[in-house]
Amino acid sequence: MKCLGLQLTVLLICSAAAWSQQAPPSPVRIAVDYTAKQGVFEPVWAYFGYDECNYTYMKYGKKLLGELSRLGPAPVYLRCHNLLTSGDGTPSLKWGSTNAYREDESGRPIYEWTILDRIFDAYRETGTRPLVEIGFMPEALSIKPQPYRHDWPKTFSTGWAYPPSDYKKWADFIHAWVKHCVDRYGKAEVESWLWELWNEPDIGYWKGTPEEYHKLYDFTADAVKRALPTAKIGGPHTTNPGDGRSGAFLRGFLEHCARGTNHATGKTGAPLDYIAFHAKGATRLADGRPQMNLAPQLKAISKGFEIVASFPEWKKTPMIIGESDPEGSAASAARLHPQNSYRNGSQYAAYTAATIRHTLDLAREKQVNFQGAVTWAFEFEDQPYFEGFRTLATNGIDKPVLNLFRMLGLMSGDRLATRSDPSRNTDSLIAQAVRTEPYIDALATGADAQISVLIFNYHDDTLSGQEAAVELAFANLPPSASRVLVHHYRVDNQHSNAHTVWQQMGSPQRPTEEQHARLQAAGQLQMLSSPQWFAVDGGRLTFSFILPPQGVSLVQLTWHTASAK
Repeated sequence: MKCLGLQLTVLLICSAAAWSQQAPPSPVRIAVDYTAKQGVFEPVWAYFGYDECNYTYMKYGKKLLGELSRLGPAPVYLRCHNLLTSGDGTPSLKWGSTNAYREDESGRPIYEWTILDRIFDAYRETGTRPLVEIGFMPEALSIKPQPYRHDWPKTFSTGWAYPPSDYKKWADFIHAWVKHCVDRYGKAEVESWLWELWNEPDIGYWKGTPEEYHKLYDFTADAVKRALPTAKIGGPHTTNPGDGRSGAFLRGFLEHCARGTNHATGKTGAPLDYIAFHAKGATRLADGRPQMNLAPQLKAISKGFEIVASFPEWKKTPMIIGESDPEGSAASAARLHPQNSYRNGSQYAAYTAATIRHTLDLAREKQVNFQGAVTWAFEFEDQPYFEGFRTLATNGIDKPVLNLFRMLGLMSGDRLATRSDPSRNTDSLIAQAVRTEPYIDALATGADAQISVLIFNYHDDTLSGQEAAVELAFANLPPSASRVLVHHYRVDNQHSNAHTVWQQMGSPQRPTEEQHARLQAAGQLQMLSSPQWFAVDGGRLTFSFILPPQGVSLVQLTWHTASAK
């Protein structure tokens, strides 16, 4: 294709057979300026989590860890519950165990690292890292041990959710565990890990008071630091900071770490290397149709950033959104909870792209040190194919959302300013969500010889939305970019989507080896067309393409630098 006039327009049209055939609206223009740099694009997406720690080292768990480690050059962190829960290591929904602590008949502690080592060995072998959640309470240490194992969803908070009967025994146990990790994996490796205490202590995961949580944190942090002074520990991983009770818990914890009396040392304050809270969206059935809502999630993130920024001593402390998701329960299958049917398709990818973009905007607005957001999704062993759990893969088959993270892994350098017409700012999304017109926008990065632009077409209604005509205009490309190689990756109903292929197969629950291989291939990130070289005129280049509803594109321009010629 030859350059015509001052701009080159490349029309890339994907199949829209599964969507409305109505004519698209006026083009959405997205402008990307290579010189409008907004600081380094940190890999804030490279964090994942799950309840069932024992899935880590199982067949498909270990396979998925390997895929996560290959998403990009940045290290991927994994956070999981139940690392210290008592039990034989048999997982089930929202349950895991390691039996790391028990006592003999005389009450003397017995430490057993076998299952914990299997978990951390899997991380080490696959090149991933743990965000170590120190919890929950071993049965022999709980002040109310019985009943201990819950029967989810009938029962949940049982003996594992209570404070310890002996804080010194707990501290000795944690100190021994950290020391064991240093001995087994090496000081440099463990220094790269992140540590934290408990999960969501402001709700049913913790049956103690806030003050008892502060006490446990003091003893825990002191034990970790005595074993490895350079270890990084943080908390409190509370829920929605916009809720009055949860926000008060977060404020109280930050105040304690800044000026409270340390229960373990008697000194003022407690070590706090990073701060974490959780933020969730909401899903529901609206007139019988599944409907998402990113507004509550963005509102919680905004409020959490505000709370942290209100403490001068913590404003620049790294922050991790310890769970950042469209709703609350990964183990609630869409088959039983149809409002969660977004999980198997590309809407999950489009939603996540939009929330990551606006979380970065909020961090920039509030001037806080946002380090990462944990997507609470992994995989479930021995469950039906595409059951609708909030997962990245099902039975070794990657779901569309995982391909969004593959796209993000291809982005590097500085974040570039983008300008969309029409546009939606974060405040409008919090106030109105996306209930009328679809939301089309972008996140862009620029490196020495590359620009990557992630464009999404999102709508809250799973079965709504319309295709968008996108006009992507690049400006101020450097003189070295006189010719650029264009890669166009796509996640939509027809691309990078194993669920669609599975449905076309008749939704088999026992696919043949050949079908399984086809599904694995369909679950990988796909390009919309073959890469092509194009000429650039005056530092400007414009592309036009059709983006289906709930679709995500990654348009990547690369070129040879002068030194490479």
